[in-house]
Amino acid sequence: MSEGVEWAIHCCLTLAWLGDERPVPTAKLAGGYELPPAYLNKQLQALVKAGILASVAGARGGFRLARPLEKITLMDVVTAIEGPDEAFQCTEIRQRGMGAEAPERLYRAPCAVSTAMRKAEMAYRRALAAQTLAEVREAAERHAPDLGEGVRRWYAR
Repeated sequence: MSEGVEWAIHCCLTLAWLGDERPVPTAKLAGGYELPPAYLNKQLQALVKAGILASVAGARGGFRLARPLEKITLMDVVTAIEGPDEAFQCTEIRQRGMGAEAPERLYRAPCAVSTAMRKAEMAYRRALAAQTLAEVREAAERHAPDLGEGVRRWYAR
């Protein structure tokens, strides 16, 4: 999973803590985490395309949440950044090399490796789909109760 997923989740949480409808420019969001603005902007645009963020053009433009954190799952963010494709891509290497001359009937069913990886990926996707960004925010605030206020102070500078 790319670092863009981490960046996207943190930016969504930041926008929620800021809590107002004023859009936050990419450069300001990037500065809050010392991230490269151009690369972060690509992640933010992917979130806009997925309906997670809204983009406002112009000199006072930037990004804001398009829907509440309670309606955004971790899977929504992962899919927006990484795409919908499964992480594991079976290339059927068992049919090459020592398996190249084996009868075709041996390869009709998926191999044990592919089956195990798909099962694990389904569990991973279900777990991400079951957790909202609101729950992540709550966990962060339990760990650091003044986190939201600290974010607001930093962005007010």
